[in-house]
Amino acid sequence: MDGIILVDKPAGKTSHDLVAAIRRQVGIRRVGHAGTLDPFATGLVIVLVGRATRAQRFFMVLPKVYRATARLGAVSSTGDPEGEIEETGVVPPDPPQLPTGRVRQRPPAYSAVKVGGERAYRRARRGEAVDVPEREVTVYRFEQLARRGDRAELEIECSAGTYVRSLVADLGDAYCEGLRRTAIGPFGLEAADGRTPIPLDEALARLPEPPPA
Repeated sequence: MDGIILVDKPAGKTSHDLVAAIRRQVGIRRVGHAGTLDPFATGLVIVLVGRATRAQRFFMVLPKVYRATARLGAVSSTGDPEGEIEETGVVPPDPPQLPTGRVRQRPPAYSAVKVGGERAYRRARRGEAVDVPEREVTVYRFEQLARRGDRAELEIECSAGTYVRSLVADLGDAYCEGLRRTAIGPFGLEAADGRTPIPLDEALARLPEPPPA
């Protein structure tokens, strides 16, 4: 079997957990994924099976779409609900300034970015000071869908490598309370049944510029 399986990751699971579950499901050891989601986040993950693991780079660079719930007037040490929360009462304006285009951002210290050959979050959990280099990403669309009290519902379409937690934190005193990935390139969450494989040739043909198989 060579192809991709679209999975709707539940909260509390890691991308590695999904790979292990699919490996057991299909009985093939050669299984990987095309981009992680934080454990607290939910939504679309592309799991690669068989020869599809060799095409990982083509799926990794696809743009992503997210729905985020921002809690306003509070900050988190990790940028999400798993960190130490401090309520400040300082609420960003309504509507907030939502940057688009090329954006310079610094990934959170509690992220999977490697610093000095080691995952940043591992060093941060040991209490070490972590200096994560800035990176340039592209935000294609950034909208506030709703605002109720100290919660804002946001939708973001962005390039691969974008940290939504950082985008939310940069709004002011805010952190990402909920995060759901709804699309990766041409693949949508509505097709994520976690079971039905998409053959590799068909999956590659859906990409904006299909690479050679």
